[in-house]
Formats: sequence, C-alpha cells, structure tokens
Amino acid sequence: MVAKGLIGLSGVFIGIGEILGGGMFGLLFFNNQFRRTSAILLGVIAHLLGFYLIFLMIPGDAPIASADSSHYKPYLSPSPVVALVCSFLLGLGDSCFNTQLYSIIGILYPEESGPAFGSFKFIQSVSAAVAFGYSNYLVLSLQLLILTIFCFFGTISFFIVEKIEANASDLQDF
Repeated sequence: MVAKGLIGLSGVFIGIGEILGGGMFGLLFFNNQFRRTSAILLGVIAHLLGFYLIFLMIPGDAPIASADSSHYKPYLSPSPVVALVCSFLLGLGDSCFNTQLYSIIGILYPEESGPAFGSFKFIQSVSAAVAFGYSNYLVLSLQLLILTIFCFFGTISFFIVEKIEANASDLQDF
C-alpha cells in the first residue's frame, strides 16, 4: 500500500519544512526586515492550507477505519505528491509558530526564561497527548476542526500578547 510507504517520507518533508522555515526566519529577523506577526500569519496560512488539502484528500473516517472498509470517499483523488506537500506545509507552519513563540517567551520572561519555557513545553506536551488520545475515536473532519479552532484562537492570542508587549516597550523608551 502506497500510504504506509509515505509515512517515512512524510516525516522527512515535515523536517524539511521546519528546517527551511527556521532558517528563513533566522535570516529575515537578523536584518529586522520581518515582524513576528508576519511569521505567525505565514504559519496560519501554511497550516490552514495543509488542513484543507488533507480534508480534501483523505477519507473522513480514515483515523477510525482501515483503507479497505472506509465508508467515506475523499473529495479529491489521493495523491502522494499532495500528501508530501501537506507534510511540508505542516512543518513550515510549525516552525513559524515555534520560532515566534520561543522569541516572545524569551522577551517577556528574560529573568525567568527556564520556568517559562518549561511551562510552555508542558502545556504543548499535554495538548499533544490529548490529541493523540482522541485521534483514534474522532473522524478526520472533527480533528481538523479542532486544529483549526485552536490555530485561530492561538493566533489571536499571540497578536494580543504581541500588541501588549509592543506597547510596553514603547512606554519604556520614554
């Protein structure tokens, strides 16, 4: 089966997206030509495009049914190339979010960065464990809806914190 053979390649393409995204942001932020909010917007676009392509290509009951017993038909014919593009987009979006979250945590908590990063990683790990727990029980469309909702509210929350931090740093300049 082709889908099983793509698991390793999918991981490679996620890694390529993360490496290219991290390198790109390192170079762009080094010259101060790019803002954190722009990187987050790129991450949201990459994630939402990846979610949409996954929704179109994979049968809705794929997480809970085998390929032979699926009752849902995908909207588009599954394509290995598009699947790998989705993996790349998810890796790129992940690097967009992680680099900017680490950056703002370091700025907000310069004296207590260890506990702040520890708390962030703890919450991130618990969230991943919860998602892993429900992944075998919810259809794909519900899983993608949950990811989309958290992506949206996480982005809004980031913009709020970024605005508060920018206003606070402007006040310190006076």
